[in-house]
Amino acid sequence: MTEPFTVGTSPAEGDLTVPADAVGVVVFAHGSGSSRHSPRNQAVARALQDHRFATLLFDLLTPEEDRDDQLRFDIDLLRDRLLRALDGLGRHPSVTGLPVGLFGASTGAAAALSAAAARPDVVRAVVSRGGRPDLAENALAEVRCPVLLIVGGHDDTVRRLNKAAASQLPGDRDLVVVPGAGHLFEEPGALEQVADAAAGWFGRHLPDSGEHAFIL
Repeated sequence: MTEPFTVGTSPAEGDLTVPADAVGVVVFAHGSGSSRHSPRNQAVARALQDHRFATLLFDLLTPEEDRDDQLRFDIDLLRDRLLRALDGLGRHPSVTGLPVGLFGASTGAAAALSAAAARPDVVRAVVSRGGRPDLAENALAEVRCPVLLIVGGHDDTVRRLNKAAASQLPGDRDLVVVPGAGHLFEEPGALEQVADAAAGWFGRHLPDSGEHAFIL
């Protein structure tokens, strides 16, 4: 079942989908120029739902705000809105007690990593798709949960930035390069590889005894 998700007076909105047998919840932090309506984000979310993960497709900016380049790269703003979403989600009866992971794309990956550093007792794992983890800057050294960085083989600049960011992460991390894929993973089969890698990562690091379920 999918339902609208809002947090207090925040202008940001989301869609929460919770399978009946959910073993965890993954919050999507969309990057610049993307939204919860993106076919790519929705495809990955459906794949995670098939693996028994609830998903929250959450827009960190309104459509009007997303037209402002300065706001699109304001990682502090994106992080703070993601943290508010996490706090609200922790009080939502549909997902109470479920371990949480973050899926970030583009600038949303930096917001996800910054939020993971700020909520080590809540965030169990992070996956970045074509992300800009370098924009998380000093927060990278504070991330304690496992992090999977996924980049396209033809996305040379982002691949270099992800490799450098991986070296700054202190915990369990991995870098997966999808051969032949560009930044948007539009090539045949590329997005499916992203979804499979993300589902595998969350499958290994989310479901457990609930030690790191929401503590607010």
